[in-house]
Amino acid sequence: MFDIFIKTHFSAGHHLRNYPGNCEKPHGHNWSVKVTVRAEELDKLGMGIDFRTVKEAVKNVMDDLDHCNLNEHPAFQDKNPSSENIAVYIFAELRPALDLKACRLYSVCVGETPNTGVVYYGG
Repeated sequence: MFDIFIKTHFSAGHHLRNYPGNCEKPHGHNWSVKVTVRAEELDKLGMGIDFRTVKEAVKNVMDDLDHCNLNEHPAFQDKNPSSENIAVYIFAELRPALDLKACRLYSVCVGETPNTGVVYYGG
């Protein structure tokens, strides 16, 4: 079993609607993102999936989130752009590109700070 991952980031603002504290006010983060793909076997080149394939898929999603107000993003019109909901969104957007015959999208980790974050494993 192999877990192949890439790390990246995006910068965006948000606020949590109806939150009883400071996070209800608009603020921003440099969000860290770790995407993991799981492969049970290696291909003839000795890879579970080419890092380039994962990076290209992730870049498309990051470009959509980078430098925006997440509360105005279509995915977060009816739900808070919490780390949890952001991880679910990224996972759903990546699944078609990274669920392949030889491997599948395993998890998406989203961090608001270097010390806080969430890992989503799909559902």
